[in-house]
Amino acid sequence: MIKAGIIGGAGYTGGELIRLLLNHPKVLLAFVHSSSNAGNSLHQVHADLLGDTDMKFSQELSIDIDVLFLCVGHGDAAKFLAANPIPDTVKIIDLSQDFRLSPHSKIANKSFVYGLPELNKQAIQQANNIANPGCFATAIQLGLLPLANAGVLGDVYTTGITGSTGAGQGLSNTSHFSWRANNIQAYKSLSHQHINEITQSINQLQQDAPLSATGEGRGVRFVPWRGDFTRGIYVSSIVDCGLPIAEVKKIYHSFYEGAAFTHISETMIDLKQVVNTNKCLIHVEKQGDKLAIHSTIDNLLKGASGQALQNMNLMFGLDETNGLKLKANYF
Repeated sequence: MIKAGIIGGAGYTGGELIRLLLNHPKVLLAFVHSSSNAGNSLHQVHADLLGDTDMKFSQELSIDIDVLFLCVGHGDAAKFLAANPIPDTVKIIDLSQDFRLSPHSKIANKSFVYGLPELNKQAIQQANNIANPGCFATAIQLGLLPLANAGVLGDVYTTGITGSTGAGQGLSNTSHFSWRANNIQAYKSLSHQHINEITQSINQLQQDAPLSATGEGRGVRFVPWRGDFTRGIYVSSIVDCGLPIAEVKKIYHSFYEGAAFTHISETMIDLKQVVNTNKCLIHVEKQGDKLAIHSTIDNLLKGASGQALQNMNLMFGLDETNGLKLKANYF
């Protein structure tokens, strides 16, 4: 059994990770750390866990584990590792954005591999530390990487909508029910933090024609929206493409051949197909020289905790679908 620990288990991603690990056939959840909830039962914070576990949140950090998940806020993962030296015998999967970009992918003697399995599967299998991708970054990249791999990706104009859980568990003016209900709003237009992450992955595949992350020249122009629902992300990206649609589909099917969770749909996709799953669904359509790529994921699973578990499976030589054969909430 793989012994796992969680730092920061009180939030949405921490709660999802607890649920997944408790039901994973090869994992023993050793502890869930939370400074603010130490001593409280897990089900006092995550009420749906009542009857599933009697575990309590811990304030102590144990290194008698095989893997440590960091479900802390952005900036806090680097601070935690600086203050708490973790031996190299413990694998680390960080769900914050602290180590995703290559200039910041190291701390002390630890190097982090960017954990998008559809892009870096072999490196993940050999890695000791993983920087888990962002939710919007995952949905957008999976829609674009086949074109980048073919060397035909230029300017990208993309819009994505996310549910309220993407904003975290702490309440804000735009996460209250009374604000979200019957409401949609754009935010961080053309400046979202995931643009650099997306561009980095595209340029990894398309080195001869790299995109810019600065907003100058060819690049990714992204406008995110806040949506009137709790979970999930739906993205539509528009690019110029002179290839026939049959050739485009061939590129996508070839790139994702053998992918465990990313699937190409011949018909239009919708959010309900992926909510409560680790899937990414993609649909492409073409009008003239404009190609539209639609992609959708559950932001808390394929966009966070599910992908973290997929990475753990790969790191420990397990089937990457272990503990992730989940049913969509379609009705």
